[in-house]
Amino acid sequence: MCPNVFSTEGTYKQHRRTPSSSSTLTYSPRDDDDGMPPIGTPRRSDSAISVRSLHSESNMSLRSTFSLHEEEEDTEPQVFAEQPSVKLCCQLCCNVFKDPVITTCGHTFCRRCALTSDKCPVDAAKLTVVVNNIAVAEQIGELFIHCKYGCRATASAAGGAAASNSTVAGKPGAYEVDPLGCPFTIKLSARKEHEASCDYRPVRCPNNPSCPPLLTMNLEAHLKECEHIKCPHSKYGCTFIGNQDTYETHLEVCKFEGLKEFLQQTDDRFHEMQLTLAQKDQDIAFLRSMLGKLSEKLDQLEKNLELKFDVLDENQSKLSEDLMEFRRDASMLNDELSHINARLNMGILGSYDPQQIFKCKGTFVGHQGPVWCLCVYSTGDLLFSGSSDKTIKVWDTCTTYKCQKTLEGHDGIVLALCIQGNKLYSGSADCTIIVWDIQTLQKVNTIRAHDNPVCTLVSSHNMLFSGSLKAIKVWDIVGTELKLKKELTGLNHWVRALVASQNHLYSGSYQTIKIWDIRSLECVHVLQTSGGSVYSIAVTNHHIVCGTYENLIHVWDIESKEQVRTLTGHVGTVYALAVISTPDQTKVFSASYDRSLRVWSMDNMICTQTLLRHQGSVTALAVSRGRLFSGAVDSTVKVPHILSPSCAPPAVQLYLQVHFQHSFFRHMDPTVSCITGQNKMSCLTVAPHCTCTKSESDWTLHPRSQSRKTVLPASCGHTCHYELY
Repeated sequence: MCPNVFSTEGTYKQHRRTPSSSSTLTYSPRDDDDGMPPIGTPRRSDSAISVRSLHSESNMSLRSTFSLHEEEEDTEPQVFAEQPSVKLCCQLCCNVFKDPVITTCGHTFCRRCALTSDKCPVDAAKLTVVVNNIAVAEQIGELFIHCKYGCRATASAAGGAAASNSTVAGKPGAYEVDPLGCPFTIKLSARKEHEASCDYRPVRCPNNPSCPPLLTMNLEAHLKECEHIKCPHSKYGCTFIGNQDTYETHLEVCKFEGLKEFLQQTDDRFHEMQLTLAQKDQDIAFLRSMLGKLSEKLDQLEKNLELKFDVLDENQSKLSEDLMEFRRDASMLNDELSHINARLNMGILGSYDPQQIFKCKGTFVGHQGPVWCLCVYSTGDLLFSGSSDKTIKVWDTCTTYKCQKTLEGHDGIVLALCIQGNKLYSGSADCTIIVWDIQTLQKVNTIRAHDNPVCTLVSSHNMLFSGSLKAIKVWDIVGTELKLKKELTGLNHWVRALVASQNHLYSGSYQTIKIWDIRSLECVHVLQTSGGSVYSIAVTNHHIVCGTYENLIHVWDIESKEQVRTLTGHVGTVYALAVISTPDQTKVFSASYDRSLRVWSMDNMICTQTLLRHQGSVTALAVSRGRLFSGAVDSTVKVPHILSPSCAPPAVQLYLQVHFQHSFFRHMDPTVSCITGQNKMSCLTVAPHCTCTKSESDWTLHPRSQSRKTVLPASCGHTCHYELY
């Protein structure tokens, strides 16, 4: 059981002692009183100023210097008039509950004890506060205690019977009943209310802090005898200090007394001005906050406006680009119409050769940048493509039509590719040439070839030719090594085009094509062009063809070196040229910045077809075994398929001839026509599937899905199905 010490005096509510005028009290330095009570002084009949107003400055000074601060409950003197019940004691601190709470174990403890202890002393359960114990708190509030101004500190905590008869906050012997102090016993719950108005509460003289401490009940008598009363006009500069008698005499002669109404009005006005100023300060602070919010809104609106302008600019730029593309397309269509009208007027439709049609068969996708060069390894049906993503991709063009491998090694854009034997040579913007083994697809050597990007590569007679800025280097191929043999100079600009034939090397630069003897490596002829730099060259059995920066294609006779024609139709730089020759005819393919690929018949120098299959500039062409490959800035490689009706069965040839005769003039596009009697559009790509023989299997193309079939007579005498796709 926790010890509880209580007062042995009888239970009472009031017992007043009459203290002497010289009584003093030893009190706790901290008090719940935070200021002096209003103290009145006698007033002259003609003065409306109270002693409180007279001594307001002293009062404020005393408040700041001698204000008694409220102390925590556990430091307040607490002497019980009767012994509290054991049930009202905390089992952790063994004192009367302070702010009792119920914990998770069901027991009641002081809040501070429950928060500072880990386990319950009864069942060792973990202590967690659940709720306040209001019932116990009300019981404790009904206990009677002595007023703290009727208690005093004991001389010794271990001192005899007197110490055993008191308890303060659970600390035996700390305080005892003071016979000279407040005689009241009060309920614990009403303690503060009583002590705030207790006559034994210590106070300070409001006139001067040097006056000795007083009890509240002695303050009025002290003020009558106090020698430190100030003039009520001291705040205006009056220096009078005296007792009550001299105070009244001074008021009669005080120069400020006659001005008191004016001074009071001035004070009132000053007070009003202070209030107005405070209100203005609040208004200014509010306006500043509103200004800050408006500034934030304005900044946000400016940002939104900038974003909208950016979107508008982007949309305008996109619309401009689309408009330019539409204009280029319209220009090409107008050119096509012009060519068709010319052929109709000249009566050369028969030489137009509509029986050879080119369609996109498939697309290789995988590069992360524009495709700048293509090269075909015919014996292995491999296609190599070089790109801005610094890689070379190897594509299977025979069986899987997929990327077999990605070759990495360059630190710049791959600009040129060339094959000699079983070696692949690649030139790059990093000024190097890398040698690759085609069988293993591994890098075997790297050569620092030029001081500038390697633009072009071509091989002939076991020699490799590399073009760069104003220079062509000739390398002897020795295994995987390249030995510099000679450097060809005298060039006026970048060598963007190189072609090697059996006897000659053709190089293109600014408005010039130089022809070099392949053996002596000497320049034997110079062709002058117009239209800016030469970007591409192609050589046929009878002609030299070049594409220029200014959208033109120039054609020379290979024997006489005389220019025979300038081909127009492109609306962008002609980046690449390729040739497909048969015993009957020669076709030249041109790729341009305008995204188009044009087919030219070298028999009559007429554009027979325009292909628009890429979404960007067409930059590279390659031909192998009758197949054409095109690379473009849209990062793709496309494979146009060539259908020649001369290779088809006779019935199909007849069908195509009749078909063209009935539909060409109506649609003016040899790739699209109307099937007679059905009034439906269909592409003219035909693949026969005979049910009786496989004799035409070599001619069969890869059919597309969801194709429509039509029935045609076949040369075998059976009814065969031909897919149009």
